[in-house]
Amino acid sequence: MKDPTSSQFNYRLSIPEPENHLLEVELAISNWQEEFIDLKMPVWTPGSYLVREYAKHLQDFEAANETGKPLSWQKISKNHWQIKCGNNSSDRLNNSIIKIRYHIFCNELTVRTNHIDRTHAFLTGAAVFMYVPEYQQQPYTVEIGEIKENWQIATALPAVANATNTFYAKDFDTLVDSPFEIGIHNRYEFTVQDKPHSFVVWGEHNADMQRIVKDTAEIVAVEAEMFGGLPYDRYDFILHASNGFGGLEHKNSTVLLYNRLGFRKEESYLQFMNLVAHEFFHTWNVKRIRPKALEKFDYDQENYTSSLWFSEGTTSYYDQIFPLRAGLYDAKHYLKLVSKAITRLQNTFGRNVQSLYESSFDTWIKLYRPDPNTHNNQISYYLKGEMVSMLLDLLIRFKTNNLRSLDRVMQIMWERFGKDEIGFSEAELHEVIETVAGVDLSTFWNDYLYGNKELDYNYYLEPFGIELRTSRQDIPFIGMTLKSKNGIPEVEKVEFGSPAQKAGISTGDIVIAIAGIRVTAENFNERLRDFAAGDAIAVTIFQQDLLRTAEVTLQEPICNQFELVQIDNASPNQELNLRLWLSI
Repeated sequence: MKDPTSSQFNYRLSIPEPENHLLEVELAISNWQEEFIDLKMPVWTPGSYLVREYAKHLQDFEAANETGKPLSWQKISKNHWQIKCGNNSSDRLNNSIIKIRYHIFCNELTVRTNHIDRTHAFLTGAAVFMYVPEYQQQPYTVEIGEIKENWQIATALPAVANATNTFYAKDFDTLVDSPFEIGIHNRYEFTVQDKPHSFVVWGEHNADMQRIVKDTAEIVAVEAEMFGGLPYDRYDFILHASNGFGGLEHKNSTVLLYNRLGFRKEESYLQFMNLVAHEFFHTWNVKRIRPKALEKFDYDQENYTSSLWFSEGTTSYYDQIFPLRAGLYDAKHYLKLVSKAITRLQNTFGRNVQSLYESSFDTWIKLYRPDPNTHNNQISYYLKGEMVSMLLDLLIRFKTNNLRSLDRVMQIMWERFGKDEIGFSEAELHEVIETVAGVDLSTFWNDYLYGNKELDYNYYLEPFGIELRTSRQDIPFIGMTLKSKNGIPEVEKVEFGSPAQKAGISTGDIVIAIAGIRVTAENFNERLRDFAAGDAIAVTIFQQDLLRTAEVTLQEPICNQFELVQIDNASPNQELNLRLWLSI
């Protein structure tokens, strides 16, 4: 029987030459008495539901005992290394400290991967640290070894007393959940509810950090108010100002990636604050209020759950609500954001094919792996989950005469599951929502979670004096969109059942001309205005490098713009409901 308390796991990370993007990793395992050590590399990281094969970046693996004598090892699978420590107890006694060394190539700047260059090192735990199965509850230490003299270290892990640049994780889950930002960065401190917070910012940018800190503090405060406090001792927002977009939540920190020049325009700035609100809300929803399948992480394979619509979609709903409550924008701006989200969903044909339940469950093979048919057979559980969460909030408010809302659902989920980190089942989630609403929601689940019925926005919005209005595009419907690829108009999407698809046009085709006249991605829609519904037009394309002309019969313009507006002559009750919903 193994005794996990008898072993110690100590990592040392060094970056002697950051220009080569290599991280040097040394794992010292002391008091090991077994014949073999089985080491594994996680294949995914919590919060990003795709097998990312982090082991592909690992190289130069070696193992030795404390005297430096090499130990034999073999690779068992793509992410599994086995080290032979000795045939008998005396051999293993001489190997009481085993040192494993390897390099990780780090040159991918996202919130879920590693990146090292001459200015910094960003390290994602799952993409760096190996673990021994059955010993994941052991404590770990991480020492930051050789780095540039002017580099600083930021991590949510607590420092080890009387040890230089050394940090402590109570178990492997905590180690994975605590990224490191090491390098040249600026730190901006602030306090909410007597707890320290900071923005750690790497990269050149045009952000007004004083405004960001002030607005973030407001968001933290309103989110904490919902749950009755903050569930941590300190919290870091790690911001990478570069040329991408993304966020990844952690228990006591979050990593944000945003366009370095995207902070000046007001709309873009407010989008960043939505990202902040989203990732911070995960402090509760998904990091502590977790589906049963994510209660204990299996880093070796997919962890399937059908509740990501709640973990991510409900979070997406609140990431627009909380800046509204914090006073960062008004109800008009909020309704504009929701209108855009509805427009995106209603212009995605896949809403007719994939249910919200399926979208949550199949994220491992679909959401992060788009293909030419993605638009036609998928929806995002972020996007539709946001809309379903909004309808649930409106339903609860209406059914309870504004005595309760989706806020109450979140509070109960926090009390029952989040505080003690007990995973919830799908049935338990539904039971909480139905109890708060005071009605049976079987039809709602069957229509909107398990089925593909169109969301009846106006039914739920009417008691709040809001209606969804639609408008048609002013060009005949062809059912395809173009993108410019090195100046060449390439078919980006073809909608299922559309005139373009029926004519045999496919994603990736190169469009040369319409009715004998050259067309570009930029003037494509303008060219279509020369024709009317019912016209058969000749579309000249290169398909698999072969030149052909497809005859496409255009259809009537479709409704593709959706806007939420306040109705005229709203009743006093509708005005009251709207005011209580949107803090007007």
